[in-house]
Amino acid sequence: MAKTSSTRTLPLKRSLMLAVAAALGVGAPAYGQDSSADLAKKLSNPIASLISVPFQLNYDHGYGPLDGDKATLNIQPVIPFSLNADWNLISRTILPVTYQNDIAGPSGSQFGLGDVVQSFFLSPAKPTDGGLIWGAGPVFLIPTATDDLLGGEKWGAGPTIVALKQDGPWTYGVLANHIWSFAGNEDRNDISSTYMQPFLSYTTPTAWTFALNTESTYDWKAHDWSVPINLTVSKLLKVNEQPISLTAGLRYWAAAPDDGPEGLGVRVGLTFLFPK
Repeated sequence: MAKTSSTRTLPLKRSLMLAVAAALGVGAPAYGQDSSADLAKKLSNPIASLISVPFQLNYDHGYGPLDGDKATLNIQPVIPFSLNADWNLISRTILPVTYQNDIAGPSGSQFGLGDVVQSFFLSPAKPTDGGLIWGAGPVFLIPTATDDLLGGEKWGAGPTIVALKQDGPWTYGVLANHIWSFAGNEDRNDISSTYMQPFLSYTTPTAWTFALNTESTYDWKAHDWSVPINLTVSKLLKVNEQPISLTAGLRYWAAAPDDGPEGLGVRVGLTFLFPK
């Protein structure tokens, strides 16, 4: 009798879950639909139809005459929205939480929020016949910094675009944007900044990903390049059926302003994935 009761209870629970999910307009969890390697490869696509919440920690040093250092935790939720059968809208947010010390001479230490960068990409639901995946839309700079030395105190906006291909285990492409400031503290410098991130990654059948990218920024006002080159290794695994990705790597500053970082830095990360 115990066995009969159990077999009846499980379908009932599942039916209730499906009913609640239907009422809320969402699907039931289906983490098993994608293999770990498939999920790892989706993470290499900045506009994949996959909810993810990366926590990325960067450490750099060599700022200013006192060799100041900075540690920044970037909280970067990616949320896709299906507009219809043909188009998706992908929201990408970067919320930096920073601790820094003497980055501008004897400036002391600061801890708090930096400025938020919010991007929206309108992207076709399927790749083109040639396998191109692309998205384009607006990017916004929001002055959320809690200290003058953690942000620019300017509102900004501009265009952003991403284009990539995924060929077998390889993913390669570029993400770029340009931001102009249009409002904010008049005593702070205006912003005109171009960001370019070419990227290349290789994902193994066992869900290891080896990635190389640059996150280059050109400041059109100061005429300065900032070019960190990042080499990382990631592993996707599941903890109690929750997919997560662990990342570690090094970054080298190939170019930076005179008062900017130099030499080697470190990057580590933890990403939570929520497949449909």
